[in-house]
Amino acid sequence: MAEASAAELAHTNPRTVTGVVVSDRMEKTITVSVERRVKHPVYGKYMRRSTKIHAHDERNTCNVGDTVTVVECRPISKSKTWVLKSVDERSTEV
Repeated sequence: MAEASAAELAHTNPRTVTGVVVSDRMEKTITVSVERRVKHPVYGKYMRRSTKIHAHDERNTCNVGDTVTVVECRPISKSKTWVLKSVDERSTEV
């Protein structure tokens, strides 16, 4: 019972992250760099750590430099388990 309720909860409340598009060269796929701050275990200094994830962009609307929000979904391919939710800020560079 506990496993079933945990699985249902994962489907009703997927993870949402915000990051910057670093690549849009693939068809219907973007690469998003998500940064987080982690405290060093010994020295206590906060460091920036980044993760690159592939997200599904159905309409190919994103460009490099855009700030986007992506949401977790079922696996679409070997590396794509995220889908584009919204474009928060467009890049000003051309």
